[in-house]
Amino acid sequence: MLAAPPRAGEGVHSWLFRVARQLHAHLPAGEIIGLLENRVAGCGRAVTRNEIVTAVQNSLPCAWQPRPGGLAAPFPASKWPAFNRELREAIIHEGGGLVDLWEASKPRLDDSAAHTEEIIDRLFPGNPLLCCGKSQSDFDTKPRKAWRGQLAGKQFVVPSPMSAPTGLTKEGRESAHTLNNTGPRRFVVCEFDTGTPDAHAALLMHLGTFATLVCVVHSGGKSLHGWFYVQSHPDDKVNKFFRYAVSLGADHATWTRSQFVRMPDGTRQNGRRQTVFYLNFNPLEARNAR
Repeated sequence: MLAAPPRAGEGVHSWLFRVARQLHAHLPAGEIIGLLENRVAGCGRAVTRNEIVTAVQNSLPCAWQPRPGGLAAPFPASKWPAFNRELREAIIHEGGGLVDLWEASKPRLDDSAAHTEEIIDRLFPGNPLLCCGKSQSDFDTKPRKAWRGQLAGKQFVVPSPMSAPTGLTKEGRESAHTLNNTGPRRFVVCEFDTGTPDAHAALLMHLGTFATLVCVVHSGGKSLHGWFYVQSHPDDKVNKFFRYAVSLGADHATWTRSQFVRMPDGTRQNGRRQTVFYLNFNPLEARNAR
């Protein structure tokens, strides 16, 4: 397959996915991306790095894996890890609570003003494409500047920049919110539905010792959403981190890059504010300053 890449019009996009699926068992994601870039350089059309990165990421859940005896498994037997109740309870018992999380915030939001615009500017510097929604059916993807002044009224956002204004759903329908038009992962979000806010805070602070916690948002309901900065980290390490979070009770649905999460300091559809309890922009801004 590598020796005979297609020409433009012959299925370059699907070829990228198929080859990436085979290569995951042999090479790290970064090397796969470089190899594919080299192979399609003369295919007759411009193939962006984002298109290749997306193909590599989307092919990971169904990556080829060798079986004993040399037979290939058509799909991985990957399952989310079992819930480790004993470890979770130990972490909660030894950890702090919501007050401790709030006191560690830098900056600390202690007024009633809406800080949504400022927070989004610092989580997503520049003018990237962002997918935001008032509901699961009322959403759009636009440049950051086009959202100016509207975000406090939204309840959802995709926690990674989008690669295009629209993409194709699995059913082949064009939409502003698809996995197909979601760019490389910038944040992974861990959400805990069961337990108290104090328990969720203890779990997120514990996970923050393994990955960089930059934002914690209350859903306006019963859960906390912890945003962890993982851009440019190896896929296998991010996957290992998230699987550990799932073993502590995190919802695995937020692993999907296009999954909506709660807008920081946004507004839930019932009018409740999605309060931000923790912020730490230093790791983001230190990286951007390099």
